[in-house]
Amino acid sequence: MQYRSDRYGNQISQLGYGCMRFTKKGSGIDFEKAEKEILLAIERGINYFDTAYVYPGSEDILGRILEKNGCRDKIHIATKLPQYIIRSEKAIEKTFQEELSRLRTDHIDYYLMHMFTDYSEWEKLKGLGIEDWIKRHKADGSIGQIGFSYHGDTEMFLKLLDAYDWDFCQIQYNYLDEHSQAGRTGLQAAGKKGIPVVIMEPLRGGKLINLPSKAKKALGDISPAYLSFAWLLNQPEIMCVLSGMNSTEMIEENCRIASTAGIGGFKEQKLVDKVCRIIRSREKVGCTGCRYCMPCPKGVDIPGNFHYYNLMYMEDISKFESRFEFARGMGVRKNPGFASQCVGCGKCEKHCPQHLPIREKLKEADRELRPLPYKIGISIARKVML
Repeated sequence: MQYRSDRYGNQISQLGYGCMRFTKKGSGIDFEKAEKEILLAIERGINYFDTAYVYPGSEDILGRILEKNGCRDKIHIATKLPQYIIRSEKAIEKTFQEELSRLRTDHIDYYLMHMFTDYSEWEKLKGLGIEDWIKRHKADGSIGQIGFSYHGDTEMFLKLLDAYDWDFCQIQYNYLDEHSQAGRTGLQAAGKKGIPVVIMEPLRGGKLINLPSKAKKALGDISPAYLSFAWLLNQPEIMCVLSGMNSTEMIEENCRIASTAGIGGFKEQKLVDKVCRIIRSREKVGCTGCRYCMPCPKGVDIPGNFHYYNLMYMEDISKFESRFEFARGMGVRKNPGFASQCVGCGKCEKHCPQHLPIREKLKEADRELRPLPYKIGISIARKVML
């Protein structure tokens, strides 16, 4: 295993263990299987384990395994405050204490504000006294480092980077999502500020493993996992890449890759480009995410809408998954940027290098991404979360 430094010089395995996808057994998690996999991961050198308050049973199972095997001190735990359901400082403290109890520990090494999509979410937490709360818990040692995970657009990510003295952050990022959400722009901005970045969804929930047959043929002897992880690990701004591993075979393969891949060693960029072209061959809009069309005077997130619209028509990705991603990544932002906000001024089309019929395509995207049941669902979610 190879390691990278966090902001304070601690050595973090460049492959991290995402604890969201433990194997289910009955109504819970298969303890014996999860224990075997976690202990193997630790044996292979993984020392960063990521969980969250809202992952059913995850914090508890991780805490029980670490306690039983006496290996808490061998790893770093990252978990998250579900900020979207927090309404008071009392609730912050209650949730945190519950997490410590579940994890059977007296401290969290890396604590994140979970799933920011908008700057207003941080503003809300500030109003509840989160900054003083963080200061107290860092001072008493119950929190090591503080960060946030993110699912919004690039502009809002850059604003959040400047909002607080973050120790680290976590973004969804892979070679297919290079220019969506925080994207490469956000990754490099964090790097310039000296904020290490943890990567989630490096395989896009398995979609970059189960590639279209034409893409698999193009890879030849190169494994899909290698292409994804090596592409990420070539980038110096990245501290750790998470993988939701739930088999010993997966752990062994990913650890082999993380033991050899690193900065400056990636020679397959042309292959990545080819695979992306194959995956995107069914795209509805030829948007590259360049953002020359932005900002929209009415607040429409043009590249964001097209990203999720295209996602619906890629191979092996269901419409349900794409609409869920859209609802999570855009629908619950304070300023969501819905395509329906377009008034047809045409300013965007004058600046589009691809000469796309943006106004027409936005109408198509909105019809596909927000059919009536989803409009209602997003509206309810916005009222609850915002």
